[in-house]
Amino acid sequence: MKKYKFKTKPFKHQSKALRDSWDAKYYALFMEMGTGKSKVAIDTMGALYTERKINAALIISPKGVYDNWVQGEIPTHLSDEIETNVVRWQPSSAQWFQKQMRTLVYEKFDGLKIFVMNTEALSTPRGAQAAFTFLEANDENIVIVDESTSIKNRSANRTKNIMQLKGLSKYRRILTGSPVTRSPMDLYSQCMFLSVLALNFKSFFAFQNRYALVQKRTMGPRSFNEIVGYRRLDELNQKLESFSNRVLKEDCLDLPDKMYTKRLVPLSEEQNKSYKEMKRLALTKLNNGELATTQSVLTQIMRLQQICCGHIQDDEGNLVSFANGRLKELLDICEEVQGKVIIWATFTYDIQQIAKALRDRFGPEAVATYYGETPQEERQEIVQRFQDLEDPLRFFVGQPRTGGYGITLTAANTVVYYSNSYDLEIRLQSEDRAHRIGQTNKVTYVDIISPDTVDEKILKALKEKINLAQQVLGEDARSWLS
Repeated sequence: MKKYKFKTKPFKHQSKALRDSWDAKYYALFMEMGTGKSKVAIDTMGALYTERKINAALIISPKGVYDNWVQGEIPTHLSDEIETNVVRWQPSSAQWFQKQMRTLVYEKFDGLKIFVMNTEALSTPRGAQAAFTFLEANDENIVIVDESTSIKNRSANRTKNIMQLKGLSKYRRILTGSPVTRSPMDLYSQCMFLSVLALNFKSFFAFQNRYALVQKRTMGPRSFNEIVGYRRLDELNQKLESFSNRVLKEDCLDLPDKMYTKRLVPLSEEQNKSYKEMKRLALTKLNNGELATTQSVLTQIMRLQQICCGHIQDDEGNLVSFANGRLKELLDICEEVQGKVIIWATFTYDIQQIAKALRDRFGPEAVATYYGETPQEERQEIVQRFQDLEDPLRFFVGQPRTGGYGITLTAANTVVYYSNSYDLEIRLQSEDRAHRIGQTNKVTYVDIISPDTVDEKILKALKEKINLAQQVLGEDARSWLS
């Protein structure tokens, strides 16, 4: 590794992670958001290439993040002495993209070939085949799975396809700041991608039996095994330590504190009526045994949450809006604070309404939206404009499932949650878009909630999950909906 010349000087914790892992066949960078795990992975690629151990890299990252690898991370951190051919996955079969792929697969190149794909592409036969073809043609390679919790579901197609890449790879890395978001069982698929030797289990059920307490449950005609606790976690941690590096911001960076506050917005009379009706309907379904799956429970919670935000879809798919004070409260917050502001909202309708109201109040140049309908080619430009303190773009209105991963938004020191997801990982990731390397101010997080509704329960659950991330939270559905 001595031959490798850094383009950007690593922090001490990054240097240690790189020294510990750079030539390991498999390794996990469990580095908290904002501590620079992408740089460690890029320097690993560079060091391995400089030592003539690899000539190709496949990077798999969630949609909305993988562009940042191409346009941000690789140009910023990879040594200028390494010539690269970087190709970004395209879902279309355009001729220009096919031509780029041919350079990766068929043409000789005296440099480092880098293929960057979004994780979702590995769910499709075409995306999986592209990854297989690239690795088969370039067997001196490294495969990097960014935000590896995206493959924690072992039954998902993308997980199965990514697992098959293991046999075509020479070096493997997984990157995530939160390897366990709900249960230690999340670790199995992530570590199995690295190597069967990592945890030394060939079967998920053997792994589960070793580290989980399971009880048989019966619900009507159906019986199933339920995890009710965990055991031998010290042993599991020792195994992880042998092939991973855990980095927390509080241990390595002098980042400013996070500060949290709430803004309470009572339901309007119209909202309150609809909320009670929806809650009664959900509880009726539950008591009748119709609400049998977790997904259907979450659907009911989502509908209640939509009502709190001032809208809901009726049975015919028509959007019904209610008089509510949430948008006014947001505008009041934006009037009170100085500088740039990140606003996260779960629902597309809310993002569109927020953007319109902000444009009306502060002007069209002050607002940009970043969600599923934002064109891919515009996303990086939005981030760059927002990071430019001289640019008039002041309000970043985003969907945390889309914009909450991989991008840096440290120009803001106020983050407003117009609504919350009940997914811990999404909350943690979206929080740390502003609270990471480059932030020099305290970051204030404002949660807009309606009292005595699921808003409060979701926020409470998120806070509890931060402390109980290694346990399955067994909230009873009725307690959520009551």
